[in-house]
Order: sequence, then structure tokens, then C-alpha cells
Amino acid sequence: MPSVRGTLTEARPLADLTWLRVGGPADWLFQPADAQDLADFLGALDPTVPVFPMGVGSNLIVRDGGIRGVVIRLGRGFNHIDIDGTRVTAGAAALDAHVARRAAEAGLDLTFLRTIPGAIGGAVRMNAGCYGVYTADVFRQATAVTRQGEIVTLTADDLQFSYRHAELPPGTVLTEAVFDAPWGDPAALADKMADQLAKRDATQPTKDRTAGSTFRNPAGFSSTGRADDTHELKAWKLIDDAGLRGHRLGGAQMSPKHPNFLTNTGTATAAELEALGDEVRNRVFQTSGIQLEWEVIRVGEPAPPDPHAAGDN
Repeated sequence: MPSVRGTLTEARPLADLTWLRVGGPADWLFQPADAQDLADFLGALDPTVPVFPMGVGSNLIVRDGGIRGVVIRLGRGFNHIDIDGTRVTAGAAALDAHVARRAAEAGLDLTFLRTIPGAIGGAVRMNAGCYGVYTADVFRQATAVTRQGEIVTLTADDLQFSYRHAELPPGTVLTEAVFDAPWGDPAALADKMADQLAKRDATQPTKDRTAGSTFRNPAGFSSTGRADDTHELKAWKLIDDAGLRGHRLGGAQMSPKHPNFLTNTGTATAAELEALGDEVRNRVFQTSGIQLEWEVIRVGEPAPPDPHAAGDN
């Protein structure tokens, strides 16, 4: 491995870095000191070594066998939030909720970020949205480090935003994003966020181990990521109609409170969580003819076979 100024850890378990608390180790976990440290590392890293940028693990299943290659996780050097007029600049590791609050205090409306679990890098990569507003709506530009170690500026044209998606070359690590936010009254924005939080807590299993919405709402969205009001299909409704609210597989469960939330009841493996998700997709397709698409990212390898397991005679 190249020398670094940050922290480079071999065989680092990843379960404690994900909201679902499952998954095996990464071959290496790199936490860069700053963007130049990241660029120098990637530029010197063997180009055949895979790189996976990891945020706060809020919408992620790491498989039980872990991740081969280098996992890059940004920390304190990447969580700044700066405000200049209507422009908000946030490090990729800044939490969405913190950015929403800081912006609101300055009279800027990024309230849609308040209830989104995760950090700004993930919000850009996934074109995160809520209440009819998406990251693409306020996005101005982003800074990233390519797999080759080059620091680049990306525009909306570069990212080609679509519903819950932005185009990024493999191994590219977002380090900062800039947003142009509309003005709003700070007190009104604070009230709006409090109302959003109350509605979320009333309808979602916020105290359980989840990864947010498991499946995307099927269709009904334009290429810019804006909702199309002529389509009202909801993943949770399709799962509910298939009789899968509260359905379990081992320690994995579709939440009884909100059936589009896959939860770890305490003992689930990554394999159980992914298998339950695939079972739900199959059942929904059988009952509705609609194929749900994963919103939760699944990465890594399955656990190796247990050499002590009984085999066939």
C-alpha cells in the first residue's frame, strides 16, 4: 500500500460502520487526512486494486465475506459546512441533517435533507430526495478525486442525475458539493423540519436497525429525478399488498411499521437480509407483475463455506 498521512487499516471489520450492523472485513480501510492525501494515495495505488467509497453506511449491506480491495471512508477532514449568500458548500462527510439545520439557521431552504439518513457524498451519488425535492434541484457542482488520483470538478451535466442515481466512474470519490439554496424564514424552516421529523417518526421504524428505504418506488419519475404525479405506485404498498408486512427470514424482517424498511432484529446476517429482500422482490412480482429495484446498495462477497458444515455422503 502507498504511504499516507491519514489512517490505513488492514483487514478492518465493517459491520460496526453500517447502520444494519452486518458484513465482513475490508482488505484495507483508508481514512484520508484531506483531499490531497486521498489523491496521492489513489494515484500511487496499483490500478488493479478495486476501490469502494463508503459513506456513513446508512443505505448499505456489506456481505458477510467482506470487501476485496480498499474501502475509502471520509471523516473529519471532509465534514465542513460553509455558507456564502445562497450558496452552501459542504464536505462529502457532512451529515445531511447537519447541512439542513445550518442552512436553515442562515435562512436557506435545504429542509428536504433533514430526514435523509446519510452524508452529502451519498446524497449526491444517489440524488437523494424527500417531499418532492431532490439533490439535483439545488446542485451546482461537486469536487471529486478520480481512481487515477486526479482532483476534478463535476457539473450536473457530468453527473447526469436521474431518479435515485448519478453517474460516477468506478472508484471516483466525492469530496465536496456546492448547492444553491432558496431563501426562507429561519423560524418557518425550523418549524417545517420539526414537522417532517414528527411525520417520519410516526411512520418509519427510526429506532430499529435499518438501511432506509429498501426498494425504489417503481417508475413515475422523470430523467431529472422529479416525481411524476401521474404515477403513484409506492414500493411499500406493493409489499403490503403482497402480504409481506412484518415478514421474517432468520434475524431479518420487513418492518411491521413500514414494510419497505428491511430491519436487522438483532441476529441477522447480511445473507439473510439480502435473501429476504430478494424474496420480497419475487413475491411482489408474482402478485403485481412489477419488479422492485433495490435502493439499498449491496457490496462485497458472501461468506466462505463453513469447512465444518456437514456435507452430503
